[in-house]
Amino acid sequence: MKLHHLAMAVVCFVLHTANSQEITETSFGKGMLNLVAKDSSWSVKFAPRIQFRASSQWDHDGDTYGNPEYNFLIRRARLKFDGFAFSPSLKYKIELGLSNRDISGANRFTGDAPRYILDAVVMWNFYENFELWVGQTKLPGNVERVVSSANLQLIDRSLLNSRFNIDRDVGFQLRHYTQLSETILLREKFALSQGEGRNITTGNLGGLQYTGRLELLPFGAFEGKGDYIQSDLSREQSPKLMVGVTYDFNDNAVKTRSNLGSYMVTSTGLYETDITTVFVDAMFKYKGFSFMGEFAAREADAPVAVETNGLPAMDEEGNVTEDVVLVGNALNLQAGYVFESNYEIAGRFTTVDYDAITETANPEQYTLGLSKYIVGHKLKVQSDISYTTLAGEPDSIEFRIGFDLHF
Repeated sequence: MKLHHLAMAVVCFVLHTANSQEITETSFGKGMLNLVAKDSSWSVKFAPRIQFRASSQWDHDGDTYGNPEYNFLIRRARLKFDGFAFSPSLKYKIELGLSNRDISGANRFTGDAPRYILDAVVMWNFYENFELWVGQTKLPGNVERVVSSANLQLIDRSLLNSRFNIDRDVGFQLRHYTQLSETILLREKFALSQGEGRNITTGNLGGLQYTGRLELLPFGAFEGKGDYIQSDLSREQSPKLMVGVTYDFNDNAVKTRSNLGSYMVTSTGLYETDITTVFVDAMFKYKGFSFMGEFAAREADAPVAVETNGLPAMDEEGNVTEDVVLVGNALNLQAGYVFESNYEIAGRFTTVDYDAITETANPEQYTLGLSKYIVGHKLKVQSDISYTTLAGEPDSIEFRIGFDLHF
């Protein structure tokens, strides 16, 4: 389906349902339309979103920082639907991406089609504190990745996330929470997924992917699910902390970053190796102050792609591929403070240490950001400046500014 046909179909659907069902009261930031069937058998909330960004980057040429490179970008343009079907215990979420960055990555394993679908998942609260998720959505990985890109404290996520996160996949998830005491909350999450990322249409290419996560909240739940929203816009009146640990095992993975990155090719097919990724992270908030810390580590049984005879892997044309799993570790530390005026100052430090076998330069990045929250994260203007060092490569300075509009 072409992009303009998709957009037209969405508009027609929204207009038709709005004319035939009850529209509940809503306001900006609560969804453009919030519809409930007259017999209360289903609901749908429709919330489009735009994220604009402009950036300038200066690379050091050995003496000075040269002329900047400019980039103006619609970073994200999305249509989101969520609600319940048949019963409030059966919820769903659909999120479609329309920007070039959202739909890029088409290949023969996705049917050479744009990757419109971000989320298409059904969530069934089938018994007490147990919930079963089926479909395509984010895996229970590092906290920074699971935080929506609409709820970020800085213009975008860190280098740790861009190189080590495990993103979305298709499969099953089982989630449960236990109230250990009046304040102590424990959440358990397990996922069984295909292991190749989102929108794969050719079936399983390697083995399956297994993800488990535990989260401990010793001081109780955050206001408004604030453990997965950056910045303390709720101004927690008592300290709130979440500590999480994720273990991910991708059996016979075929991509350089577990279920992300490029496919590892050999002359006889795809190269397979077991990949393990571990995350340890924390989120803390108190009276406008927030802190997020993350550590990530990835290893592979045999990270360098080779032929069955042990020689370097070659593609169908006889060229050496040089495919290597991106193994190593990273640390990301981030903090900010929201003033009463809803301006926020935030800072971030990220360092990545790749294993020598990857032959990739190790970056360190320092970022300082300023944000103005007009209607929370739903309408905001953000800017940040980053200084990045790369071993053996020129240093660089990047300035970014942008806005989010999320109905």
